[in-house]
Amino acid sequence: MAAHARDSVTNPRPVPARAGIGLRAEHHAVIRATRPDVGWLEAHSENYFSSGDASHHALMELCQHYPISLHGVGLSVGGTDPLDREHLANLRGAIDRYQPALVSEHLSWSSAGGRHTNDLLPLPYTHEALRHVASRVDEIQEALSRSLLIENVSSYLEFRGAEMTEWEFLATLSSRTGCGILLDVNNIYVSARNHGFDARDYLDGIPRAAVGEIHLAGHSTRQLEGRTLLVDTHNALVCEEVWHLYSQAVARFGAVPALIEWDMDLPDIEVLVAEAHRADRIAGETLALAA
Repeated sequence: MAAHARDSVTNPRPVPARAGIGLRAEHHAVIRATRPDVGWLEAHSENYFSSGDASHHALMELCQHYPISLHGVGLSVGGTDPLDREHLANLRGAIDRYQPALVSEHLSWSSAGGRHTNDLLPLPYTHEALRHVASRVDEIQEALSRSLLIENVSSYLEFRGAEMTEWEFLATLSSRTGCGILLDVNNIYVSARNHGFDARDYLDGIPRAAVGEIHLAGHSTRQLEGRTLLVDTHNALVCEEVWHLYSQAVARFGAVPALIEWDMDLPDIEVLVAEAHRADRIAGETLALAA
């Protein structure tokens, strides 16, 4: 039976402890034709809510050859508007169709009063916010009948009323709800540089067993009011400092699936594959030293 005629994936596979790449529509054809040597593919959930378009057919075919993760950006997990039930239903439908090994969202908010932003905005790290987000994560996991991975986002400001660090907030959220953590190493580096904390403290504050995936990406530098600001733009190679932090993350968390994210100014697929292979080499070398 042709892949596009199937209603759902019938042979889902777990994501291996290798590096994968983000699946973008611009690369559908070349990945289908060449099947590059990467461990897995991660798709943005919202791009695959429809089951009748070309993107759906492409993903259905690729699911036969690669383990898949669905990564969402639109649930506004930390928002105060009621959870979008239509969005949740669409996400549940995508999960049922593609049978992803991992499903993830962000520790952020992106809507208020029914109006949506195009940004993943940071939360105030307070006990009240923690209770609110935990209840939302519980509600989402119940609706999806599975656990989520929650990703730390990059940030460019801090709230004066914070009662704990971001890593304390994320670790406690995982403990309370049973959700896993998608640890974005580039976001840790960006936020550490912007706010002046030690990125190693962040790694040390995250429970080893909670981390189910790692993200790696490039960022940009901006000058703002006389200071240097790092911006998580996903449009460049992973920098050397982030590779070094990734090695430290592997030393702490062990063999974890890693993902090369690139969303703007997309390069040829060979560039993404080379970045994934570098991640595999660094992980292998780090684990060998620790053995």
